[in-house]
Amino acid sequence: MNNYESIIIINPNVEEEKMKALIERFTTLINSDGKVEKVDEVGKKKLAYEVKKNKEGYYVIINFEAQPELIVELERNYRITDEVLKFIVVRVEE
Repeated sequence: MNNYESIIIINPNVEEEKMKALIERFTTLINSDGKVEKVDEVGKKKLAYEVKKNKEGYYVIINFEAQPELIVELERNYRITDEVLKFIVVRVEE
């Protein structure tokens, strides 16, 4: 298993309950075939440039262990979720 870090920027206009549900959905997906080590909700931050007419975004950082095959499915889920403005998944070397 490899170590990964995923940074997700969620639309800041989403209600808090729905935000928690989104984060829970992504962590459940990761835990189905890997292991979430840490979820860090950074909160609202100003974006460097407008993304989908938003000047702010809600940042969430997820550190996890998984097989490389899981990353494809995780990124697919990020893409089809309308509330996700941007995301990136990187492999972390130890």
